[in-house]
Amino acid sequence: MTFEEVMAELEAYGNEQTKKTFLNHGAPEPLFGVRVGDMKKILKYIKKDQELALRLYDTGNYDAMYLAGLAVNPKLLSEEDLRRWADKASWHAVAEYTIGWVAGESPYALKLAREWMASEREMLAVAGWSTYANYVMYAGAEELDLDEIGSLLLQIQQTIHQAPNRVRYVMNQFIICVGSYVPELRDIAKNVAEVVGKVHVDVGNTACKVPMAMEYIEKVLARGEPKKKKTLRC
Repeated sequence: MTFEEVMAELEAYGNEQTKKTFLNHGAPEPLFGVRVGDMKKILKYIKKDQELALRLYDTGNYDAMYLAGLAVNPKLLSEEDLRRWADKASWHAVAEYTIGWVAGESPYALKLAREWMASEREMLAVAGWSTYANYVMYAGAEELDLDEIGSLLLQIQQTIHQAPNRVRYVMNQFIICVGSYVPELRDIAKNVAEVVGKVHVDVGNTACKVPMAMEYIEKVLARGEPKKKKTLRC
């Protein structure tokens, strides 16, 4: 499919109720309001088209940006491309999901996560914490720096309630990911979850709630020891 054909398909799949939901969550225009299930219908035709994915992301249209994250091969993205994508993440869904997933599967995951987590720009910090959390679920145990992850857990314990709004959300997710996927640090993650308690995040005009980290970890483990993810994107 050509770029023009993909954009036409996205527009055709646009749904006013879905668009309203995205806007309530904080999405900026432009967007069509396309359900993920409908995006995957388009994905069957474009599959892994690197150049098309890059062009879709550059539109600034949320639906196209999300589809770009599904269509791209993260291992072929350059560090420059990933920085550019993160810089264009205009709201938290792009930073938390598209960037977190794609960067988390890339060869530059840790380098960029560390850099972005330290940023004073909220969306870059969100992308950083999300990238590292996703990397924890994607990398093999032998690739994880347990000392660094443990230090990050303690950093979260000390700073989460003073962090910017959406950074609080992804910090909470980081606790959940470590507690669920890293048995060596599970007790530390659970202790941090207990100390942190309820995390308050302004989720806009929605009914969304921030999960309690301890409860979520226990819910994951009740299904059995989770295996590392083959892909983060969904």
